[in-house]
Amino acid sequence: MTGSERRQELLQLLSGTQTPISGASLAKHFTVSRQVIVQDMALLRAQGHEVLSTNRGYLIQAPLRVSRIFKVFHTSEQIVDELCTIVDLGGTVEDVFVHHKIYGQLQAPLHISSRRDVQIFLEELNSGKSTPLKDVTSDYHYHTVSADSGETLDLIGQELGKKGYLCQ
Repeated sequence: MTGSERRQELLQLLSGTQTPISGASLAKHFTVSRQVIVQDMALLRAQGHEVLSTNRGYLIQAPLRVSRIFKVFHTSEQIVDELCTIVDLGGTVEDVFVHHKIYGQLQAPLHISSRRDVQIFLEELNSGKSTPLKDVTSDYHYHTVSADSGETLDLIGQELGKKGYLCQ
């Protein structure tokens, strides 16, 4: 097993438990030294994983945000309403992407989390430098939306559905 494979399995083990796993038991499980486990944890942290070291072992900190992909459809005039609906309910529009029949998936980061962000985005669109990505796929597009809970994402989905933006 390579170091990369071991670290992937470490992430799976730690993600699948609510209780800390000691470095010694991880070392035994992987037949490596405890020092190798310590180094693996440092590498995982460097990659951005929230690995916590406690006096009883290692844990992966639960993500503070959850995300969901919404497939939506609307006109250019409805962009502001769609984005404000999401941010007003506590969501962040992480990106926009489309599935183009020739070019495949085209994606752009947005990170819109407030009405001010919506306004800035709209000003950039209105500058005439570019058009919305949804225009290349007849107004169909996707957003990755993050929020503090699944319940918040459910509310966002319900509201987008009520407004006729959500595709089934």
